[in-house]
Amino acid sequence: MQNIKNIIFDYGNVIFMLDFLKSRQAWADLGIDNADTFYGHQVQDEIFTKFERGDVNADEFRDRIRQVLNKPDLTDDQINHAWNSLLVGVPAGNHELLLSLKPKYRTFLLSNINAIHYDYIMNYLKTDFGFDGNDHLFEKTYYSHLTGKRKPDAGIFEMVLNENNLTPAETLFIDDSPQHIATAQKLGIQTYLMTAPDNIQMYFKDPV
Repeated sequence: MQNIKNIIFDYGNVIFMLDFLKSRQAWADLGIDNADTFYGHQVQDEIFTKFERGDVNADEFRDRIRQVLNKPDLTDDQINHAWNSLLVGVPAGNHELLLSLKPKYRTFLLSNINAIHYDYIMNYLKTDFGFDGNDHLFEKTYYSHLTGKRKPDAGIFEMVLNENNLTPAETLFIDDSPQHIATAQKLGIQTYLMTAPDNIQMYFKDPV
């Protein structure tokens, strides 16, 4: 952590846990026969990319799912349930860690997300923790569907750097996706690839 003044956190599988196996099963239950490539950690149907950039809204996303499945009678709730099955929750201690880091570093959240997951998570944070979002945990939050940009595109990293006058060499980016880490590295940002069973509480107990 020498020379680090700023930390940019990914959200999924860094702060908020995800379960891609559960997601794969949920899509398979709806009738997706190629669930691994339809939506996976590194490979996904184009509709997910568009949804994360905010290029399509929730209704358009659900219509695409009905089209792919050739099941026009699928309800919004059925599709939302399958899509939200990916979302597990925030492990005990993660929020407290983020609050403890905020006085020591300039901290930011940079998440590829979409309108359905965003609404689910905002409700979860309010219901389970009494939080009105994540804003109090960071200096600033960046959600892909609200910015029109998403990782691994360089533009969203440049947005965070430029809007906050961050020096790349003094900035650490923590993410669980190799393709996102690769872009950050090309921009001169220091990086850490989070891979299970590692977690942010272990990392900041003894950062490497």
